[in-house]
Amino acid sequence: MSKTKNILILCTGNSCRSQMAEGWMRFYAKDKANVYSAGIETHGVNPKAIATMKDIGIDISNHTSNHINEYKDIPFDFLITVCDHAKENCPYFPSDAKRFHHNFSDPSKLLGTEEEVKAAFANTREEIRKYCENFVNQEL
Repeated sequence: MSKTKNILILCTGNSCRSQMAEGWMRFYAKDKANVYSAGIETHGVNPKAIATMKDIGIDISNHTSNHINEYKDIPFDFLITVCDHAKENCPYFPSDAKRFHHNFSDPSKLLGTEEEVKAAFANTREEIRKYCENFVNQEL
């Protein structure tokens, strides 16, 4: 039996996209992986990210916003950056992890009506869902 993999999902503020990705990755990976998310800053978990995941039955309300340095002693197998800013500005992170990058749209930056913002969060949630499902099928 192969060992459980460690996955780190990295974003700028560990507030929205990385939190949704952590929720989806845990959902699809089940016991095949320990999933963590972090930021190069910490902005707290976005309430709209919590709400949009709750809409499809995944509870991320107990997630915390963590700084990448909190995880420097964990031997990660995979490091996934989910925004260009994190990929370009990530401090040196010593790891033999296989690195992946996907720049998901950022719904937290959208200005619009409540319906438009909710739709943007749902769209990003679905982008991330597809990515995580494919990742688990191909890498785990």
